[in-house]
Amino acid sequence: MASINTYLRLVRPANVVTSVADVLAGIAISGYFLGGNVNYFSVLLLCISTICLYAGGIVFNDVFDAELDRFERPERAIPSGAIRIGQAGLFGTVLLLIGIGSAFAFGILSGIIALGIAIAALMYNKFSKHYSLLGPFNMGVCRGLNLWLGLSILSYGFNQWQILGMIPLMYIFSITMISQGEVHGGNIRNLYIGGILYLLVICFILTVSKIQDNVVLTLIFLLPFAFMILKPLFEAIQEPVGRNIGKAVKAGVISLILMDAAWAAAFGSIYAAVFIACLLPVSLWLAKRFAVT
Repeated sequence: MASINTYLRLVRPANVVTSVADVLAGIAISGYFLGGNVNYFSVLLLCISTICLYAGGIVFNDVFDAELDRFERPERAIPSGAIRIGQAGLFGTVLLLIGIGSAFAFGILSGIIALGIAIAALMYNKFSKHYSLLGPFNMGVCRGLNLWLGLSILSYGFNQWQILGMIPLMYIFSITMISQGEVHGGNIRNLYIGGILYLLVICFILTVSKIQDNVVLTLIFLLPFAFMILKPLFEAIQEPVGRNIGKAVKAGVISLILMDAAWAAAFGSIYAAVFIACLLPVSLWLAKRFAVT
């Protein structure tokens, strides 16, 4: 029987924390936190949904990659023998079902979005990750839908701001492009594309914050976000070896928390922004104990 630590290794908990930040950012964008009647049980349901969906997706990533990981990442839970592939598959299935069920427990739209996330994650893990452009796009869709999951808490906010799901799609597309050189070394072109997309994301957030008249508040979170993602990317461009690219990918994933805090700040939800930012040290602490990629 696999240990609890093995299951934690399998789901990569530092990454899972970033999915919670996505949903909280979506809820903040919808304007839900600015209303006078916040139902925190509804917020909890959507957070449980994203935790299980993201964790389940990561588990199936390792299930489908089990043979390849025997050569490229033998330290992972399945190839190391810490857990059997059948156990991992069952665990991932249960997680995805809980994630979908939690979203439907809140509402039909949220449930449909959660189902879409599960399908998109399975498609990425089984099929699209093997294609240089389709894979990053598919992974970006998962994150865009995750922001939608938070937005779905308020139908008016969802209808008004669903277009913002394109921003995490673009950001995750860039991270996934960069990560393609993590094992054997990087493609300089991919690193530059990633950098350009990073800058576009930063500009989009600034533009929205200006429209919402919250630029100064947004910069409190946006500037450290920019530093956290651009510094390791620059080092990877200078020396595109697997070690540096891995650091750039890790920083890109964990920095999602600061990007989500910036989104909350851009829409005036200062308390939500601070709470989301406080998830960063939690994710960093977990990243020291469990693999991020």
